[in-house]
Amino acid sequence: MIANFTAADVPDQSGKVFFITGANTGIGFEAATVLAARGARVLLGCRSRERAEDAVARLTGTYAAADVSIVDVDLGDLNSVRSAAGRVAQESRLDGFIANAGVMYATRRTTADGFEAVLGVNHFGHFALTGLLLPTLERTQGARIVVISSQAHRDGRIDFDDIDAVVSYSVRRRYSQSKLANLLFMYELDRRLRARRSSTIVVAAHPGGAMTELTRHLSAFVRRVAMPLFNPFFNSVPEGAWPTLAAATHPDVDGGQYFGPDGLYQMSGRAQQVDSSRRSKDPVVAGRLWDLSVEMTGVDPGV
Repeated sequence: MIANFTAADVPDQSGKVFFITGANTGIGFEAATVLAARGARVLLGCRSRERAEDAVARLTGTYAAADVSIVDVDLGDLNSVRSAAGRVAQESRLDGFIANAGVMYATRRTTADGFEAVLGVNHFGHFALTGLLLPTLERTQGARIVVISSQAHRDGRIDFDDIDAVVSYSVRRRYSQSKLANLLFMYELDRRLRARRSSTIVVAAHPGGAMTELTRHLSAFVRRVAMPLFNPFFNSVPEGAWPTLAAATHPDVDGGQYFGPDGLYQMSGRAQQVDSSRRSKDPVVAGRLWDLSVEMTGVDPGV
């Protein structure tokens, strides 16, 4: 069993290419920094060109020889998703796709395609992008897809009767639902890749209690009072990237595995293989969500 993993354990990645969404900040930026430092070419998938350029400047300021490039992608716009997949397809290879970007909104918003934004970005956008990237990934032997979830998935339910939150909206419920959707998608894609004996594998990871930018969407009380109290028990953002890096680079990773911190309640600590909720492994719900995702995005991964 894979355990006790930190950034120091990431092996040499020379010659490999990784594409990371949400790579300008938080877990995505930290993972990109480590991968670039280990010799990988890293494609920074970002919605904001200005923030992406700032991320490149910070990364190359630390590692002058870093091979990084920006891929413009707005996961809330399927046209942008298709354009990004086309851009990545121009690479000579793609060893890893890290579906990291995520949003959390206090009030209901919609994507360019009319989806409720939290599920639209966190799940539907990544579902479509993964499906469009599969041909590129499968050109590279042993490529990996890493889906970033959260401990919040344990409270999630897929509300098929109100998938766009027209009837009611709760930021907590919508975020938990989206993180459950990430894992349902991962396990379903793993089943399908195994069935076709693909060399591409899909795994998942969660950062524990790392203090990322998502916390800006929490209430003022939680941010100013509760979070500082719990902060000593959480990983730093660089430490929160360890499960992602383990999933993306450990040589013994197998499809369908899930990685998180090894500390109390998986809130902090070194990365190890962990387990997800029973609900996240329900093949009936996963199949229904898959079919809905194909219908809503118009993207059929073909597996």
